[in-house]
Amino acid sequence: MDGIINVRKEKGFTSFDVVAKLRGILKMKKIGHTGTLDPDAEGVLPVCIGKATRVCDLLTDKDKVYEAVMLLGKETDTQDMTGTILKESEVNLSIEEVKQCIESFVGEYAQIPPMYSALKVNGKKLYELAREGKTVERKSRKVQIHGIRILEMNLPHVRMEVDCSKGTYIRTLCHDIGEKLQVGGCMEELERTKVGRFLKEDAVTLDEVRQKMEQGEGAELFTPLDQIFAELPAVTVTDAKAWMSYNGNDLPERFLLEKEAWTDGQEVRVYDSRKNFIGLYQY
Repeated sequence: MDGIINVRKEKGFTSFDVVAKLRGILKMKKIGHTGTLDPDAEGVLPVCIGKATRVCDLLTDKDKVYEAVMLLGKETDTQDMTGTILKESEVNLSIEEVKQCIESFVGEYAQIPPMYSALKVNGKKLYELAREGKTVERKSRKVQIHGIRILEMNLPHVRMEVDCSKGTYIRTLCHDIGEKLQVGGCMEELERTKVGRFLKEDAVTLDEVRQKMEQGEGAELFTPLDQIFAELPAVTVTDAKAWMSYNGNDLPERFLLEKEAWTDGQEVRVYDSRKNFIGLYQY
């Protein structure tokens, strides 16, 4: 059982809960998730099983798509509805004003991570410090908002789809939009609908994973490791030199069966003659 399962995380579970429950269902220890989702959030959580845990970091780097409900006129210490309300304001704004403000966040912007997050400062998670009543300085980080699509606007609520880079906090985006509009804002609901090639409509719940395993159909759940990198060219190493790639050694170009005009930095999927996926190489 090596591969990735596209799990649909349900509300109330932490990402760690999902991993712990899968360990019990699959009877495996080597399992890792690819990016934390808040307990109250739901949606796509690709989980790496067996040898696929080696690509957890690569999947965490993938762009993500979220569907969120932003509530204007309310600011909380967690930047979502689970926190303590710090400020409330009347929302006397036009739809056009709100629309223009939201659209102004498309592109690169400097985002300050929230105190209630799993980021570490001096070895301690920010949310642990926040629960102790401490606030520490956080450096802003550049994030990329590829696009925001407003799905529904019924002020003070706005439902929107956000396509963004890794490391983007949608809670903080809602907070920052509210701050720019001078009324405050927080996130009311969040669903992750896409991580890289993994889509909401293909995701399975933990109960569905359990049922498939009990029915002996568990293999259907796994996305093979090499499919994650399907956009990269595939090359085959000669049988005589396959051992070099099994051991992760540099692989001279002359030992590949495919002859291409490679460009500097080009990544490829390497296979042996029996079509076993060995790993990723970079020219």
